Amino acid sequence: MSDTQEFARSVLLQEAQGVQQLADLLDDNFDRAIDAILQCSGYVVFSGIGKPWIISQKISATMASTGTPSFALHPSEALHGDIGRLQAKDLLFVLSNSGTSEEIIKLIEPVKRIGTPIVAVTSAPDSALGRAGDILLNMGKTTEACPIGMAPSVSTTVMLALGDALALTAMKARNFGPEDYARFHPGGALGRSLMQVAEVMQPLEATAVVDKTATVKDALNAITEQKAGAVFITEAGKLLGVFTDGDLRRHVDDDNLLSHAIGEVMTVGGYEIAADALATEAVHLLEEKRIGEIPVVGPDHQLLGHVSLKDMVSMHFI
Repeated sequence: MSDTQEFARSVLLQEAQGVQQLADLLDDNFDRAIDAILQCSGYVVFSGIGKPWIISQKISATMASTGTPSFALHPSEALHGDIGRLQAKDLLFVLSNSGTSEEIIKLIEPVKRIGTPIVAVTSAPDSALGRAGDILLNMGKTTEACPIGMAPSVSTTVMLALGDALALTAMKARNFGPEDYARFHPGGALGRSLMQVAEVMQPLEATAVVDKTATVKDALNAITEQKAGAVFITEAGKLLGVFTDGDLRRHVDDDNLLSHAIGEVMTVGGYEIAADALATEAVHLLEEKRIGEIPVVGPDHQLLGHVSLKDMVSMHFI
């Protein structure tokens, strides 16, 4: 192993050891912090200076995306007006390895006047920050992995890990599930993979649909009007079948085809998907069965709308 690899390995191991030490330090204060998060009727706010400020932003973002309303508050900006964002019903996490950063210390008294509870996250319980916290989360003493022992590395890794533990524990306590996660992540492949059919379907008014007593001509007019590839046949709103260009070709030689009742020439049944199914299931059906549209149904096969292949392509599901 080269000297470069050896040093890099030592950095990783030192940071891993810091996180392991943190795991061993968890106590009832962590439970109190989680309870405070769950009972908070306002925002869970995170603040820090320097590298802890960057960590604060990440933790806040994780909180917000997993069911806990949150924002990050820079201490310097807070002291110049932004402290007006804070309310007594909020909960403020203040991150500082030493617990003695000047900007952090200056922030404490104004926050106390507002009445916002403070959770101190520090490796120095006896510091000004540690003593000011209504709840203290002890990070434990760490030695930075930097060659000169100065650049925040182990300490910020530990802060980040503690933030993840807080956010994900609160997420678990809220029973925050895949559907909730999808609602908070509508963009990108991750969000799309968790979206329901109801979120991507075309509504009934944008769907080619006729009653079973309608004529073939009526059905073709509905297809033309909606620029669709198929028309769905219903009775009292309940899906009965579908009429496609394939059905048209099979009956093209029938006498007076255009005046026939569509119920006589439709394909009975066919493929359908529930509104609460995952959108990816609809995509699978569209691709596997090589169809352009699939009807979306609710309870008792009530037609609610449709999902089309072209829409799925435009939404980057395919």
